[in-house]
Amino acid sequence: MSDAITENGRYVVISTDSHAGAKMETYRNYLDAEWLDEFDAWREKYQNPFRDLQDKAAGRERNWDSQMRIDDQRTDGVVAEVTFPNTVPPFFPTGALLSRPPVAENYARRLAGIRAHNRWMVDWVAEAPTLRAGVAQIFLNDIDEAIKDVQFAAENNLRGGILLPAVPDDAKQIEPLYSPTYDRLWAACQDYDVVVQQHSGGGSPDYGNYEASPLMFLAETTFYSKRGFTHLVLGGVFDRFPGLKYVLAEQGCAWVPDLLKAWDTYHQEMRDTGRVGELGFPTEQVLPLTPTQYVRRNCWFAASFPGKGEIKAAREVLGTDRVMWASDYPHHEGTWPYTRESLRWAFEDCPEEDIAKILGGNAGELFGFDMTALRAEASTWGPTVDEVKVPLAGRPEGATSPAFAR
Repeated sequence: MSDAITENGRYVVISTDSHAGAKMETYRNYLDAEWLDEFDAWREKYQNPFRDLQDKAAGRERNWDSQMRIDDQRTDGVVAEVTFPNTVPPFFPTGALLSRPPVAENYARRLAGIRAHNRWMVDWVAEAPTLRAGVAQIFLNDIDEAIKDVQFAAENNLRGGILLPAVPDDAKQIEPLYSPTYDRLWAACQDYDVVVQQHSGGGSPDYGNYEASPLMFLAETTFYSKRGFTHLVLGGVFDRFPGLKYVLAEQGCAWVPDLLKAWDTYHQEMRDTGRVGELGFPTEQVLPLTPTQYVRRNCWFAASFPGKGEIKAAREVLGTDRVMWASDYPHHEGTWPYTRESLRWAFEDCPEEDIAKILGGNAGELFGFDMTALRAEASTWGPTVDEVKVPLAGRPEGATSPAFAR
């Protein structure tokens, strides 16, 4: 039996994409003393743009109230989580996942802000260490400072690894991710066994202040969010650092098979003829493995609120050991509080051993969760194997997750 199924027939469910953060006033306690006066001045003028972080009725406490989160997720069948940032860290213009990279004038302040969040995350994880794998934030402006933050994550039990920022094309102060400049960073992540994660929402250019700007972001953000994956695979990062572990979060995986098919075709043409159309590729520029081989060795996909397409892609092309389930708690598009129903929808006709890997087994191994402790939790709270087998007829009333439309 899988170690992600309990003896009484329940799945161990680990969400590999959840979000948390502190209140503004709480972050103050985690700032270096030299920044306190500047933080107070910034905080007095800052207006949070997010309704779910302004309005108590919207449940903003779910970002930091430890017991509320545990109770919510237990009731929903989830016993552990990998936790990305959600609230606005000190000196940020907006949420951590949407903010553009800092420039020279604000880099020091923004770095102080993410380090305050990372320190808070260490304490927050420590409140329920078997149930949480926290993700640390880094910036790419200064590789030496980024390596310090990788080391901090490794030494402080932030088993979720680091959140690698996306690099917009118009952020000229930052090297693209395929640049060899970052090899020291990749080496540190490999040596410290720190997982490298990228999450949707980053990498878009500045669309300016136009009426159409929000729609342009909405239409193109999925493209820009995936570019880091392209740059690392085709840029040879996984060839140079075969032990590097990379996770693409909240971006599904149904799109991956067609992309890999195209990449592998290019790779074969480069290897066989030295050319792709009018472009020549000398032998030394052709990667020794196919893109698919690198992806199957080095990459995982944290598929938030997956539909049947993601599960089919995982099983048939990527392999069931490459994909992990995620709820996106506490976001509006997440599966909570209808996770049990979403599992019945997504995993219809899927073998239980495959379900167990995707729901918890893969995450348990990658992030180092104590599966013995989680099986004890799941023996009470996890969805039963028999329950997940029952097909779902349609979207539950009140459910807001797009999972049920996929």
